[in-house]
Formats: sequence, structure tokens, C-alpha cells
Amino acid sequence: MSHHHHHHHAEPANGLSWIFILSIILNLSFVIIEAVIGFWQDSLSLLSDAGHNLSDVLSLVLVLVAFRLAKVHSNNRFTYGYKKSTVLISLLNAIILLVAVGAIIVESIHKFRTPVEVNGAAISWTAAVGIVINGATALLLMRGQKHDLNVRGAFLHMAADTLVSVGVVVSGIVIYYTGWYVIDPIISLVIAAVILVSTWELLSDSLRLSLDGTPEGIEVTEIRELMLKQPHVEDVHHIHIWAISTTENALTAHIVVDELQNEAEVKHMLKHTLADAGITHATLETETDGCVCEELSC
Repeated sequence: MSHHHHHHHAEPANGLSWIFILSIILNLSFVIIEAVIGFWQDSLSLLSDAGHNLSDVLSLVLVLVAFRLAKVHSNNRFTYGYKKSTVLISLLNAIILLVAVGAIIVESIHKFRTPVEVNGAAISWTAAVGIVINGATALLLMRGQKHDLNVRGAFLHMAADTLVSVGVVVSGIVIYYTGWYVIDPIISLVIAAVILVSTWELLSDSLRLSLDGTPEGIEVTEIRELMLKQPHVEDVHHIHIWAISTTENALTAHIVVDELQNEAEVKHMLKHTLADAGITHATLETETDGCVCEELSC
């Protein structure tokens, strides 16, 4: 019986830090402009979009914090360091967005009861600036969103914001030419729906990872079959797969080998195979058929 610890430490998205800093500056500037014009013109669609954009700025800041925490070295109390904080931050981001949705819905209902005249041209021009800023931010985040849940969340929010800004432009044009002011709270509800849809996947993924569920894109049965295909491996059981952070996954398993003298070769092959499958931390316990587990619960 023996143990093997494969620790391949994936670095957080350090190269994305400057992108997030630039995105924060651009989006915070736009939030201020949008909020000022929204209050000036008494436009709920602009104010709700500004509130959502402000929550996105907070999300971007939290992702930067997550990157920093993920780099903290492990210690006796936190043997994986603070990597799990990246999952908690993605969950916090999803909750913040849900709160924003609730606020938008409440204000929209109020606006339906007491419609207010707004300047359609001002709304359209302001939202047009949002299309440029949100679209540019989404493009900057596009490359990194495939490898990190937090970056993917930020990308989805910015992509959704771009579509939302398009909707606000449309509402401004409708108001300018028709004077149909009720379109303002209607667009706000559409904004809320878009935010809810884009947030749902982030929320479900974050909750699953918080509960040490199997990360998205990894199937336990497929991983087991992949391991069974390796030479000298007769059986694989007691597999557990979970996320250490939003970018690193871990696995523990019992491996039944044909002969104990082949365990070093088997572990060497398995650690590379698992790394290619997205599992960077593997703890493997080998045994032969008929060997009774003594150290781990069977």
C-alpha cells in the first residue's frame, strides 16, 4: 500500500490582472456618467443599467482579490492556501447580481404605476457609449473565460451588458419618436431577465463547487474509464473529484494494479493522463486484488 501526491500548481490568471484593472476604470467611469444622466433625465432603464454595471465593477474587483488570495501560500491551518476563496467569490458575485435583479424589478413595478417622462435621445446616446465600453471589456475577457469560472462570469456579465445597452438604445429611440414612456420600465424588466439568465449558470456552478461537487466539464464515469485504459490497471474505485479553486481540480482514488511492482509506472502514467483531463492534483492509493485497505475507508 502506498500513496502518491501529484501537485501541479496552476497559477491564477496573472496575465489578466491588467485587463481587469483597465476594465474596472472604464466601467466605473461609465457607471458615473450613466447614473448622472439617469438621475438628470429620471430614466429607470439608465439607472437600473448603471446599478447593474456598478455590481459588475464590484465583481471585477472581487476577481482581482480572488487572484491575489489564490497566490497565498499554504500553511498548517489552510493546507491548500486560500484557493477555495475564488469559488466563494464567484458565489458572492452571483448573489450580488440576484440582489440587483430584485431591486430593478421593484423599481420597474413602481414606474408602471407612476410613469415619468424621459428624454429618449439622451438615453440612446448614453446607452450607445455603454455598448462600446461593455463590448470592448467582453472582448478583453474572451480569451481567459475558458479557463476560470470567475473570468467566465465577468465575461458573461459584460456580454449581457452589451445586449442590455442595445435594448436601452432601442427604448430611447421608441420614446423619442412615439413618446411611449412605459417602454422604460419594460426595458428594465428585460434587463432584469437578461441578468437573471446570465447569472443562473454562474450561481449553479459556484454552489456546486462550494459543496465540493464535481466541476463542470468533468464526468466521474469518463475519468474512471480513462484510468482503466492504462496498462496494469485492473480496477478503480472510491473516486472523489472536487475543485480546489476555480482553475484547479483535485482527485483521490484507489487503484487496483496487477502487480505492486508496477505501481510507480501506473502512477506516473495516471498523473499525466489526469492532468491532461483537467485534474492537476491527484492522490492515488494503489493496491492489488485482494489487498485490504487499512488507511482509507473502503
